[in-house]
Amino acid sequence: MRSLFATTALICLAQAAAAEPVSLRVLGQPVGSGLIQQQKEQPFFENFAETSGIDATVEYLPVDVAGIPDNDGMRVIRTGLFDIVSFRGPQVSRDEPTMLGLDLVGQNPDYASGKAHTEAFLPVVDAAVQQRFNSKLLGVWPAGPQVIFCKPEIGGLADLEGLKVRVGDQSAAAFVGQFGATGIPLPFGEVQQSLARGVVDCAITGPSSANSAGWPEVTTTVLPIALQLAVNGYAINLDSWNALDGEQQDKLQGAIDTLVSDVWAYSEELYVDAMNCNTGQAPCEHGTEYSLKSVPVSDADLKAVSDALVGSSLPAWTKQCNAVNESCEADWMASVGAKLGL
Repeated sequence: MRSLFATTALICLAQAAAAEPVSLRVLGQPVGSGLIQQQKEQPFFENFAETSGIDATVEYLPVDVAGIPDNDGMRVIRTGLFDIVSFRGPQVSRDEPTMLGLDLVGQNPDYASGKAHTEAFLPVVDAAVQQRFNSKLLGVWPAGPQVIFCKPEIGGLADLEGLKVRVGDQSAAAFVGQFGATGIPLPFGEVQQSLARGVVDCAITGPSSANSAGWPEVTTTVLPIALQLAVNGYAINLDSWNALDGEQQDKLQGAIDTLVSDVWAYSEELYVDAMNCNTGQAPCEHGTEYSLKSVPVSDADLKAVSDALVGSSLPAWTKQCNAVNESCEADWMASVGAKLGL
């Protein structure tokens, strides 16, 4: 009888433990970065129990609301202060250079190639993040093609000479440096005022993010040449991940997979619409209408971006990445490089 009572008690305790809701703190994209954060990411996490099927409570804080610099994402996830971080790939690549191998200048001229290349290199990045930041990658997605907004009128890449250009990462800095410009890293939230005050002359981001942040109010020209896709994504602290049971892990990963797939499609939709909005063209359904001058992209500039992969961004990146991850270049060449025929 005593054994039966003991067994019953253990079953009750197990059921009580299983009924305990999961509690997650999530650090999100900046509110000012635009509609992906506002229309996709935040609603997903605010309705996480429904979207994932996990009995969970979630505290979701955009990184700018939390007062945390957007380049601190991987440091934050390592500390365990947040369980999940929606990291900004270009910004956090300063802490984890392997991340930049997902999206070097000239690597991803369109969405299709971007998806193929990120899928090929993601296991390498995940291994690096697990080793150095006690975190696991759940998935990545593109903010959108990164184009150049300038306060002075420009006619092409050659006109960047002598200008100060806000860049998201070292790859972009190396690229604009080829044209005599100075690449200056700035948190996204500081860019609009920096353009207005002349701290920088030009800045690189996606058209939708620029529209949401009001960049067209303080610039005159956009050069719509896709340098990168600005690959962002989700990471979970390994301690938080390992605290979930197998079923919860599967549900969490499945829900993030659905979100990531949705954002890939939404990002492409937003790019076309935001370019229309920024330049006063129709239809403009998701943003504020402005009247920027859109500069025709020359064949010479397209070639410069294509050539930049081998000519500047890849060599600059591999030198830095190999210093912290000795197989970095070899892993990239075996995955992305093989797809590109390098």
